[in-house]
Amino acid sequence: MSYLYVNEQGARIGVDGGYITVQMKNDLLRKIPSETLENISLFGNVSITTQAMQRCLKLGITLNFFSSNGRYYGHLTPTARCRITRQRKQFAITGEDNFVQAFAREILGAKIHNQKVVLKRYLTKQTPEILEAVKQIENAERKLCRCESLDAMKGYEGIAARYYFAALSEIIEPDFKFFGRNRMPPKDPFNSMLSLGYTLLMHEIYGLIEGHGLNAYAGFLHQDREKHPTLASDLMEEWRAVIVDSVVLSLIQGHEIPIDGFQDDHETGGILLMNDTFRIFVRKYEKKLRSEIRYLQSEGRQSYRALLNQQVLLFAKAIDEEDPEIYKAVRIR
Repeated sequence: MSYLYVNEQGARIGVDGGYITVQMKNDLLRKIPSETLENISLFGNVSITTQAMQRCLKLGITLNFFSSNGRYYGHLTPTARCRITRQRKQFAITGEDNFVQAFAREILGAKIHNQKVVLKRYLTKQTPEILEAVKQIENAERKLCRCESLDAMKGYEGIAARYYFAALSEIIEPDFKFFGRNRMPPKDPFNSMLSLGYTLLMHEIYGLIEGHGLNAYAGFLHQDREKHPTLASDLMEEWRAVIVDSVVLSLIQGHEIPIDGFQDDHETGGILLMNDTFRIFVRKYEKKLRSEIRYLQSEGRQSYRALLNQQVLLFAKAIDEEDPEIYKAVRIR
């Protein structure tokens, strides 16, 4: 199954027989067999006909709507995905401390572990500052595993994140140097790419959560926030470094993306990807999700996208059986 991203401003999505069509402003027409599509994401001034929307709903194709700079607006998804019995359990379990703490320890421990592995993969120099950062990340990982409260776990997660991003800033190409994680709006090209990637990943997981009958807004780690899918944020944590950070680092260190491929957003004061840079990023992101790895807890190779689905399904099983030990987060080597 394929994912379609449309960010050409003024493009129009329609339907022609068994195909979903994308009509560009320059009259270039692209046709994709509708049966091969699983998800379509529209960015900015992209229109879609009623007939195309109906086709997507009939075939179970999710439509995601974003601003031109990647801000998420919402989605159109088929009915019949809600499983009320599972959701009742989900809401009840969010108040059970034992479940929440066990789940948090597993997810956040994996997040820190994966940050450490990604950082080490890109280390080309070992300055005292970088060696200290690695030491502090490993220390936070050990201490988090022994924590008995969610607040303490989040504290060690925060410590690890600060050292992780500080070390990344030291090892990336000088033109892309940044000063800590910043967002809403991102203030530099590195953070701009992170924010876009995290947005795409969050709403990919959002769709999987709905597909397995769960409620994306009833989370466990993150505090309830109106209009924010906290469960998607929870289940994304183990994947941030593995997928998005790795994509951004690969683009920068491989000189695949130019520093002049970004522009100021005069409305927000942030930094945005220009159209060509956006396309480079999305192609790289999709290639990553389609790439296969040998996962520690399964035989054979699986794509990252298949693993995302597997993890959401595993979490749904943990909810059904009210057993947090069922959920095992992905830890890369």
